Amino acid sequence: MPTYGYECDQCGHEFEKFQSMMDQPVRKCPACGKNKVRRIIHGGAGVLFKGSGFYQTDYRSKGYKESAKKDSAKKDAPAGGCSGDCSSCSGPKKP
Repeated sequence: MPTYGYECDQCGHEFEKFQSMMDQPVRKCPACGKNKVRRIIHGGAGVLFKGSGFYQTDYRSKGYKESAKKDSAKKDAPAGGCSGDCSSCSGPKKP
C-alpha cells in the first residue's frame, strides 16, 4: 500500500496517509477541519540495489568469464609487429 501526501489549501497543513489504492482520497483536513485537502505528488522513495544479481555480468557463465579474461590479456600484450622504439609501447627496446 502506498503512502499519499496531502496538503490543506485553507491552513497549509501537510500530512501523509498510508492507504490502499482503492481508498477514496482524504477530503477533510485533520488540523483545521475544512474540506480543502488535495493530494500532492511526492518524489517517491529511493531504491537501493545491494548485493549481487543486479547487473548483467552477475549472470555470465564461467566459460564467458574465462574467455573475457583471455581477451583482456591479449589486449595488454604488445602487438606482433611492434618495433619497440615508441614511448607508449611496453615491448623490448632497441639498443
